[in-house]
Amino acid sequence: MINSRFAGQAISLTLIPQLLILLFSFIPITAAATNNIDESDDKTLSPYFRVISDTDGQEQLPLKKTSALVNIAGTIADVQVTQLYANTSKQPLEAIYVFPGSTRSAVYGMRMTIGERVVTAKIMERKAATQKYEQAKAEGKSASLLEQHRPNVFQMNVANIMPGDEIKVELFYTENLLPDEGIYEFIYPTVVGPRYATNTTDSPSPNNWTANPYLGKGEPPTNLFDITVNLATGIPIRNVSCPTHEVKSSFTAENRATITLADKETPNGNRDYVLRYRLRDQKVQAGLLLYQGEKENFFLLTMEPPERVTVEQIPPREYIYVVDVSGSMNGFPLDTTKDLIRDLVSGLRPTDTFNVLLFASSSNIMAKRSLAATTDNINRALNFIDRQGGGGGTELLPAMKRALQLPAAEDVSRTIIVITDGYVNVETATFKFIRDNLNNANLFAFGIGSSVNRFLIEGMARAGQGEPFVILTSEEASFQADKFRKYINTPVLTDIHIDYGEFDAYQVEPPAIPDLLAQRPITLYGKWKGKAEGNITVRGNHGGEIFEKQISLSSSPPDASNKGLRYLWARNRIQTQGDYYALDHDMDRKAEITNLGLTYNLLTQFTSFIAVDEQVRNSSGKSKSVKQPLLLPQGVSNYAVGSNVPTVPEPETYMMMLLLLAGLFTWLIYTGRLKAFFESHK
Repeated sequence: MINSRFAGQAISLTLIPQLLILLFSFIPITAAATNNIDESDDKTLSPYFRVISDTDGQEQLPLKKTSALVNIAGTIADVQVTQLYANTSKQPLEAIYVFPGSTRSAVYGMRMTIGERVVTAKIMERKAATQKYEQAKAEGKSASLLEQHRPNVFQMNVANIMPGDEIKVELFYTENLLPDEGIYEFIYPTVVGPRYATNTTDSPSPNNWTANPYLGKGEPPTNLFDITVNLATGIPIRNVSCPTHEVKSSFTAENRATITLADKETPNGNRDYVLRYRLRDQKVQAGLLLYQGEKENFFLLTMEPPERVTVEQIPPREYIYVVDVSGSMNGFPLDTTKDLIRDLVSGLRPTDTFNVLLFASSSNIMAKRSLAATTDNINRALNFIDRQGGGGGTELLPAMKRALQLPAAEDVSRTIIVITDGYVNVETATFKFIRDNLNNANLFAFGIGSSVNRFLIEGMARAGQGEPFVILTSEEASFQADKFRKYINTPVLTDIHIDYGEFDAYQVEPPAIPDLLAQRPITLYGKWKGKAEGNITVRGNHGGEIFEKQISLSSSPPDASNKGLRYLWARNRIQTQGDYYALDHDMDRKAEITNLGLTYNLLTQFTSFIAVDEQVRNSSGKSKSVKQPLLLPQGVSNYAVGSNVPTVPEPETYMMMLLLLAGLFTWLIYTGRLKAFFESHK
């Protein structure tokens, strides 16, 4: 019999192992529950999503491989993406796959191959294409539908993949590569990062594409990825590098190279593919490209800007760093953010001031007014970030509004710098807010992560007439910070005007040219009529002096190989009209976007590609819909998936919880506090 003096101690000693046993038993139960998927529920959302066959018990994930063939000629890239779908189950399947694309791409074609049969897709209005696809699926015909949810997020639906089938779907796009300080960069996005969705979404898509299944952190990919780049430049290539993947480069001539992945079987599709190359002559390939079509003519003007002006001409400036500390920024992105801010703030001038605003589901500000860029204040900023770990939602707009409402000094140029991975779905509302406040502050966006939402990052920069910066790895933080300082330190050209002279140019994109703050070219797309004669003159203000440069049209005759210019012009026009449509929902703009898509055979938010094989292959018309699970971007934890999935702490978190609990119980027993607690509750 236990003496009453030690009753509390005895109870505590018997209670502790029971609590620990309960905690240990909870861990496998939670993990198992997360992986226990109801086969009858195709709408299950989990990072451990599985589709199990009713007969053989094997995982049936239809997308087997994605490969890309990239041909770069001069500054224009033409890309062929091939997706291979296979059905190894015993029942017909419909595959649904959300995948990323370049924000600068013009998707102009798609075709589907089933065995020996090849079906070329047609461009149609989105609603009509969806109806045709659903009808074909119900009739048992194999069909594929390509839709755009964002300019950089697409969805492929493939219906009636029969048991034993292999269906190949190819899509084609082109984009123009813009050099930055002599470095050309081609980016092939591979991952759609999880999106934080607010209650008031402005998504143009009729369905909630943000609710995707994701594989958990560390889960092996369910499909292969491969990419080959053929590079052909008019000037000898100085060097080629790929900071994201291990590659092999082979040169067939001094201006031609082929770049392939070093190991095609290694999982490598969880981060964007980035290829950079520099030409031996470091000057930008400035010039004019012309294309003369049957009905319309198109041109592309690229011109190198002048050198920078002196530092003495720059007024005092204020920098407000708006930092994302939400769940998806936990770990590498937030650690890299600290390095970035240290680099950025350390480079400020004595006359400059700064502040830091952290945001997730809510926001916190470092100081009521911006502070001088002293060592103590820099350390204060870093400690301020250290006290806030990654967690919660991503309420970007309220944070930006709060930053603008901070007291501003007179005669000081204010710049807001947003640092985020961009995993939100309020892009267009953000663009509108930036446009509405251009007279209050300049804005720049830093995207941090292996697969950031480039639509948001680049769109914010475009709306603010600034420059997007993307940091893929922690090693790039210092480089990008230095690049940013160079970009904003000295303006290059202001008050820019283009005089086309005798050259009859019209419908030029962009319609207005912002001030140039960096050593990068001026790029214009447009149409022209009549003869390609005379000169194009660019004028501007360069440090208080008049700048002027001429380009002769006689040196650049029309070339049939420049056919891609028609797609690039239309894509730029669509992008401009799309930005405005997101703000005013003007039906005339919607009609223009739709007409541009149909006229130039381009994928837009209102037009889709549809391919239907007229042979009836599934007489029952019934199939199982399979959402292809997506990889989490490299460096992103399970916390990024948010409320769409069961929240399962990672193994390291469990171990830390157990150690803390064990230490807590030991301390309670040692100090007698546990005994006192039980005695007070007898």
